[in-house]
Amino acid sequence: MIFCRSPLRISLGGGGTDLPSYYREHEGFLIAGAINKYVYINLLTPFAKKIILKYSQFESVENIDDVSHPIIRESLKLSGIPDPQIEITTMAEIPSGTGLGSSGSFTTALLKALYVQKNIELSKEELAKLACHLEIDVLGEPIGKQDQYIAAYGGLRCFKFHADNSVSVEDLNISPDILNELEKNLLLFFTGFSRSASSILKDQKDRSQSNDKEMIENLHFVKELGLESKIALESGNLKHFGALMHKHWEHKKRRSAGMSNENINDWYDHGIRNGAIGGKVVGAGGGGFLMFLAFDRERLRSEMKSQGLTEVPFSFDFEGTKLISGM
Repeated sequence: MIFCRSPLRISLGGGGTDLPSYYREHEGFLIAGAINKYVYINLLTPFAKKIILKYSQFESVENIDDVSHPIIRESLKLSGIPDPQIEITTMAEIPSGTGLGSSGSFTTALLKALYVQKNIELSKEELAKLACHLEIDVLGEPIGKQDQYIAAYGGLRCFKFHADNSVSVEDLNISPDILNELEKNLLLFFTGFSRSASSILKDQKDRSQSNDKEMIENLHFVKELGLESKIALESGNLKHFGALMHKHWEHKKRRSAGMSNENINDWYDHGIRNGAIGGKVVGAGGGGFLMFLAFDRERLRSEMKSQGLTEVPFSFDFEGTKLISGM
């Protein structure tokens, strides 16, 4: 039996500039942090000569081409396991479609497990590149690269996405004291909405590829905010970082009509009036999690609870995708 896990993530600046439609022309930059909420993959060899899959659905097939789940099907092909006799079970601490990068976490954990079964140890970079290739190139998803990279690496990282498709990875140079303050003062609240990011990201992809001036200028500005956020975090100026989060959200909403809605706008405004100095919806938008930076944490918690939102406490993960047990 092989048991692997991969962390989910939050974006701390520059989100959206990791899509190929943008960085291949303008290069991208963002900051992301892995958190201690995980996707788990359990892989074993069953008695029956079948492919048995247990996720939100159940599959039992004899051939890879008959697998319905696209990521599992293409991962089995990519890993080159012949005539698989395999049972794959997946579990997650947070539902998919909530903006925390679950698809990238799922893909990295699954590929890690499949390659461990073949006695192949992938580096963090190799794992991230392989997961991006599978989701973006093979499956044609209109997504970026941050989810796969931060899941594979863990920690708080700065990523530069280059026009030649390479990615530079750098640790966020933040002191232990500021890291502790950031972890304490960042709060996540579930909106109750799950959504697919594909339609929102496809709109961004299409408009970027057509050189839509408004979209390109928006992403240029967001990239600059990401670079400013790096300076604010590394210098320990969390108040300025919170203000940059607020500015980021105001611009992010303009990218797509589906980025926010009346409920999210009301909850966000309540948060800003009750202890938060900045925040945003994590991920592509449209639902999922609201993240706030707040120095008056208890006031914000009380207000969000009164609005019916559930807080999900977290800390940062510094291990990335890892083998828990097995070969």
